[in-house]
Amino acid sequence: MSATNQRKHDHLRTFARDPAVERGRHYFDAIRLAHRALPELALAEVDPAIEFLGKRLSFPLLISSMTGGSAQIFRTINRNLALAAEAEGVALGVGSQRVMFSEPAAAASFALRPFAPTAPLLANLGAVQLNYGFGLQECRAAVAVLAADALILHLNPLQETVQLEGNTDFRGLAAKIGGIARRLGRPVIVKEVGAGLALADARLLVRHGIRLLDVAGAGGTSWSRIEHHRRAAADAADDLGLVFQDWGLPTPLALAALRPLRNNVTLIASGGIRSGLDMAKAVVLGAHLCGVAAPFLQPAQASPDAVRAVIRRLRREFTTALFLLGSRTVAGVRGNARLLAAPG
Repeated sequence: MSATNQRKHDHLRTFARDPAVERGRHYFDAIRLAHRALPELALAEVDPAIEFLGKRLSFPLLISSMTGGSAQIFRTINRNLALAAEAEGVALGVGSQRVMFSEPAAAASFALRPFAPTAPLLANLGAVQLNYGFGLQECRAAVAVLAADALILHLNPLQETVQLEGNTDFRGLAAKIGGIARRLGRPVIVKEVGAGLALADARLLVRHGIRLLDVAGAGGTSWSRIEHHRRAAADAADDLGLVFQDWGLPTPLALAALRPLRNNVTLIASGGIRSGLDMAKAVVLGAHLCGVAAPFLQPAQASPDAVRAVIRRLRREFTTALFLLGSRTVAGVRGNARLLAAPG
């Protein structure tokens, strides 16, 4: 088993053994929305659908990147997520596909188009790998296996630093990401993995042609804490991952910080979004799409129906929020600062 594939197994076990990797910081709780006692519409009139990458979604949900590998458990998880995404009309991003280049059998866990013929599917590679031998060929291969609508290049300097075998040369990546975006033939999405995108980073990416950004802020799953367990296995006194387990810009603050770029980019909000109400708050703060990952991991190990139940709950909560804000559509609330209640 390759080292990359072994990490996938380690990560899955850590999720099961340490509930505290889900930080539960609830940063969205501090945001209050302006309730409409007279919404002047019927709940049945609310249409939460949006378009993303030229495809219709039933509401602005992205099942965010989680996992993939050569073992049956990874194929089961991703297949169940894909079947549910197709049935419920939402988007799906896969976990890092780097593993399929060191262990070709892992590619089967990413071959999801037969299970989701119409859903937006997002391929995924670590951007830092562009400094370690990866290039356009690997990006095209990742897209091809998934028959993906777009490619995520994720940024994870904290995780790579805590990871024992991490790749930490992040020099010159913005230009390399821009080069991939110009030649790939598919949209490129750049996302953090739980520490947030600062305005300076976003502006740098925009200068290199990137127009899809996932702020992926702090507040949900801590990859620093996950990697801590692997690091501590080598040295029990090493607590670097714990020191930085809550590092980063919370998702609501990251969205607010990127407000100057809203006319130039499509923003995806992920990191600590755990309800349809959190989703509504993120959309009011300017997000076009909302990514959720951790709440799907256990259901995805059970069945597509278990995943669908979580999606339906999120959609019901999101639709209720639109109704209580007096809006028939998502467009009526996106980036609408008037819907933010003044602090009491």
